[in-house]
Amino acid sequence: MEIRFAVRENRLADPTSVTAADCSAFIARDLVWVAEEPGGIVGFSASNDLDGTIWALFIDPTDQCRGLGAGLLALACADLAAKGFAIARLTTDPGTRADRFYRRHGWKATGIGEDGEVQFEKVL
Repeated sequence: MEIRFAVRENRLADPTSVTAADCSAFIARDLVWVAEEPGGIVGFSASNDLDGTIWALFIDPTDQCRGLGAGLLALACADLAAKGFAIARLTTDPGTRADRFYRRHGWKATGIGEDGEVQFEKVL
């Protein structure tokens, strides 16, 4: 939760919309990966095996640009592929570092959602 709330972009409009119980549910289903350095966790990803989406990918702002996000994203996608999904989906705010990150990693923008977020897909 600390990492999720530390981000400078893609902030939650409603911080109560992601709860500790939500996070615990993904952890209980073995769908969360973490990047750990001496001193603690510096990033995490989570896939949603109910709908084939990447539910979360966040890196502590002080640890970005080191390849951690790419590695965590690959692990989350592998989880979805293992669950039988052929396509992974996610959304993020347009014009952000995350938007550019996903495009660089082969994700294709498929539209803009009602909430204004860019919708992405990637063949697994």
